[in-house]
Amino acid sequence: MTSLLKPIAFLSLLLAGAIFGFFYAWVCSTMWGLDAIDPRIAIAAMNGMNDSVRNAVFAPAFFGTPVALIVTAVFAKTAGRDRSAWAFGLAAAMYIVGAFAVTVAVNVPMNRVLLDTAVPDDIDAARAIWTGYSGRWQMFNTLRTVVSAGVLLLTGWGVFRLGAERAGG
Repeated sequence: MTSLLKPIAFLSLLLAGAIFGFFYAWVCSTMWGLDAIDPRIAIAAMNGMNDSVRNAVFAPAFFGTPVALIVTAVFAKTAGRDRSAWAFGLAAAMYIVGAFAVTVAVNVPMNRVLLDTAVPDDIDAARAIWTGYSGRWQMFNTLRTVVSAGVLLLTGWGVFRLGAERAGG
C-alpha cells in the first residue's frame, strides 16, 4: 500500500482540483451569463446544462473525489503518516457534507423542479421563475465552491505533508 500512497494522493489532488474548478466556473461565469439573458432562454439553457452534466467526464470528479480521499487517508494512516491522513480524511468529510450532500439534497432537486416547470411565453413570468431559482441555486453553489476550495487546500497540504513527514510523525 505504501507504494500506492503518493499516486493516490496525487489523484486525490487532481480530482479535488477538478471538482473545485467545476463549481467555481458556475460561480464566476455561467450563472452570471444566464442571469444576463432572456430568462426564457436561461431556463432552457440551464435545463440543457443540467441534463448534459451527467456524463463519464464529470462522474470521476464528483463521485471519485471522496473515494480517492478516503483511500488516501487510509493508506497514509497505514504508512504512519498521521498528519497527512488527518488532512485527507478531513478533506473527504468536508466534501461529503459540504459539496456532495448539498448537491444531492439541494441543487439536484432544484434542477428537477426547474426541468418540470413549463417555460412560459411571458417574459415576466419566466423572469419570476428564473429569479426564484437562480439566487437560491447560486447561494448553495457558492457553498459547494467554498467547501471544495477548502478540500483542495487540505488535499494539497496533505500531499505536501507526505513529502515532509516521516513515518510515525
